Amino acid sequence: MDRDGSLYMGLAEGRRIGMQLKMSNRHGLIAGASGTGKTITMKAMAEAFSDAGVPVFLCDVKGDVSGLAMPGAASDSMEKRIDKFGIREEFRYQAYPVCFWDIYQEKGHPLRVTVSDMGPELLSRILGLTPAQEGVLNIVFRISDDKGLMILDLKDLRAVLGFVSEHRAEFAASYGTISSQSVGGILRALLPLENQGGDLFFGEPALDIADWMRTDAEGKGIVNILHSVRLVQSPALYASFMLWLMAELFERLPEAGDLEKPKLVFFFDEAHMLFSDAPKALVQKVEQMVKLIRSKGVGVYFVTQSPGDIPDSVLAQLSNRVQHALRAYTPAEQKAVRAAAQSFRENPAFQAADVIMELGVGQALVSFLDENGVPGMVERTDIICPQSLMGPVEESVRTASMASDGMGKYDKYVDNESAYEVLQDQAEAAKERERLEAERAQLEKEKAEFEKQKAKEEEAARKRKEKEEEAALKRRQKEWEAEQKKKERAAERRKTQIERTLINTGAQVLKRGLLNTLFKR
Repeated sequence: MDRDGSLYMGLAEGRRIGMQLKMSNRHGLIAGASGTGKTITMKAMAEAFSDAGVPVFLCDVKGDVSGLAMPGAASDSMEKRIDKFGIREEFRYQAYPVCFWDIYQEKGHPLRVTVSDMGPELLSRILGLTPAQEGVLNIVFRISDDKGLMILDLKDLRAVLGFVSEHRAEFAASYGTISSQSVGGILRALLPLENQGGDLFFGEPALDIADWMRTDAEGKGIVNILHSVRLVQSPALYASFMLWLMAELFERLPEAGDLEKPKLVFFFDEAHMLFSDAPKALVQKVEQMVKLIRSKGVGVYFVTQSPGDIPDSVLAQLSNRVQHALRAYTPAEQKAVRAAAQSFRENPAFQAADVIMELGVGQALVSFLDENGVPGMVERTDIICPQSLMGPVEESVRTASMASDGMGKYDKYVDNESAYEVLQDQAEAAKERERLEAERAQLEKEKAEFEKQKAKEEEAARKRKEKEEEAALKRRQKEWEAEQKKKERAAERRKTQIERTLINTGAQVLKRGLLNTLFKR
C-alpha cells in the first residue's frame, strides 16, 4: 500500500513501518529460510509499488506469484490480520494489472532478445570464455557488423563463427589472429546455453523494454511476471536474462538521479542461482550493473534464503532489507545468522542474532533507508498481507490476461533475414557457381572431345578418301595397263596377221613368179 510517499510494509510494536518510495531505487534484499514468508513479502511489496504507479518485474519461481492477477480470498485469518494492521478502510481484495511472460513460451508471452543486443562482452561473461576466446568473439561481432551480417539468434552466431573460422586467414591482417581452437571453444560453450533454452531466448521479435514500463488506465504500475519454474533450473540462461536486462536498462534509460519514485523495480527470486559457481568476471559485471543502474531510476531486489548467497560486493549495494527467519543447526548456519544480524543498524531493544532464529512466518527484521538515505534501525516487523490471491492463478484468468494485455505482438516468432540466411544464400550461390563452373568445364571438355572426335573423323575421312583416290588411280592404271596390253595384243595379232598375210602374199608372189618363170622357159 502506498501512503504519503511511503510503502506500508508492516507493524513493529504497533508502529507502521514503511519504505520510502524515493529511496527504493537503492535496491534491496529479501532473505529467509524456506517457508518463512519471503514470497508473501515480495508480493506485498510488488502490490505497493503497483499502487504507487511503479511498474514491476518479478520472477515466479514456484508458480504461486501469478495469483497477483486475481483478488485475494477472505478468511478468518485474513480478517484478523487486516484488523491487526489497521487497514480495514483502505484494504480491499483486488487483482493487479499483470502481464505474463515465459522464455519457454508455456505460461506467458515469449521473451526474446537478439544476440547482437546481448553483445560480445555480456555473452563472454555468461559463457565463461577465456580472454583469448573473448577476443575472438569481439572480432566475430566486428566482422559481422562490417559484412552486414546481423546476429539475431544462436544459429546466426554459429553460422558467423563458421564463416570467420573458414576465412580466418583472410581476416587475420585486418582484425587479428583468429585461432580455430578459440572458435571451437566458443562453439562448445554455446551448447549448455542452447540445451537450457537459449534457442528460445535469442531471436525476434526482441523485447522492447518500454513495454515493461507501463501503467494501466487507473495509474497502477503493470506487474510483469516471468514464469521461472523451469528457468531457475537453467542458471546460465537465468544469468543471461538478468545481465541483458540490466544492461539494456542502463543503455536505454537516461540519467535520472533521485526521483520521487522509481521508473521500474525488479525482484529476482532464488537469487543464489545467479551466483552459484559463477565466474568472478560475471559477479563483477552484476556488481557494476547494480551500482550504475540506480542512477537510471531502477530498483533491484534480490530474494534468496541467506544473505550469504549474495557476493559481498553485490550485497553492499542492497540498502533496503527484509530478513525473515533463519535456522542455525550447524556452525556454518550460526555464522550466517551472526553475519545477517551484523548487517543491520543495531536496535538496543533486542539482539538481532537471537531474534532472527525466533521469527515466525510472516515476521521479519526490517531496515529501510529513511528520507535522507540513512539506514533505519532494525525493527522486528509483522509483514502486511497481500490483497491479491495467495496462490497460483487459474489458467482461464492467465489466458484472458494474455489475450487483453496488448503484448500479443511477441507471440509469433519472426525469422528475419540475418547472418544465417545471408551466409546460407552465399553458400548456395557459391555452390551454384561451382555447379555452373563444373557444367561449363564439362561442356568445354565435351566440346574439346567433340572437336577432337570431329578432327579424328575428318582425318579418317581424308585418309579414306586418299585411299579411295589411290585405289581408283591404281584401278585406272591397271585398266589403262590392261587396255594397253589389250591394244598391244591386238597390235601383235594384227602384226602377226599382217606378217602372215605378207608371208602368204610373198609366197604367192614368189610362187607366181616362179611359175611365170617356168612357163616362160
